[in-house]
Amino acid sequence: MADAMKFSDGAGYEAMMGVWSALIGADFLDWLDVPDGSRWADVGCGNGASTELIVRRSKPTSVEAIDPSPAQLEFARNRHHSGVATFTLGSAVQLPYPASAFDVAIMALVIFFVPDPAKGVAELRRVVRPGGTVAAYAWDIEGGGFPYEDVHLAMRSTGAEPILPPHSEVARLDALYRLWTDAGLMDVETREIVAHRVFPSFDDYWATAVSAPGIGQVLAKLGAQQVSRIRDSVRGSHGLGELTVQGRAHAVRGRVAT
Repeated sequence: MADAMKFSDGAGYEAMMGVWSALIGADFLDWLDVPDGSRWADVGCGNGASTELIVRRSKPTSVEAIDPSPAQLEFARNRHHSGVATFTLGSAVQLPYPASAFDVAIMALVIFFVPDPAKGVAELRRVVRPGGTVAAYAWDIEGGGFPYEDVHLAMRSTGAEPILPPHSEVARLDALYRLWTDAGLMDVETREIVAHRVFPSFDDYWATAVSAPGIGQVLAKLGAQQVSRIRDSVRGSHGLGELTVQGRAHAVRGRVAT
């Protein structure tokens, strides 16, 4: 891949993806049904959207949140007020935590960005105690579940290719199941989670969609006429006024053997 997505704007990420993370994440956390007072690891926490959702909905004793982006972590620290979470700069494939340190470890919209997904899952398993939960969810990109898929399609129709996560294929349900079972996790289950987000106008939707690095970084290199064709194509797929957009993610959970 010639280009890679760069997430360095916490506020921009919140509008573009943090809202979606909370919408999908609410169903995800309900599905996990982790007891209150548990110790959590939020791996690839980004700007803290998933961390704050854990704090609000799951009442953890603690959350260790880790991400490779200093800018995202700064935003996450500034938004966090309860004092339950700690934010650390680091890598998903080399977690700075001892074995069996947590009751549950998750990746929210992260697994397809991990350089070595299998190693990332192995690290999640390593840091979770026996009987604890390892889980993740990611956009069904190959199946068209990305919330801004219509922009991707319009770009491709003009010969422009959006930048995708390096391992989009691991978000398939069968791939997630295989990753978790190959890591030695027990009682592995997968499911689909669908969320809907309302945008007040097409202009609001377009501004949000093009702030996605995989879209915006590409459009910035195109001519004005080509960008206009892409925008007009997307606009034509929506009606006037308020619009509702769907996102579809795939989720997986498993238990560390006792």
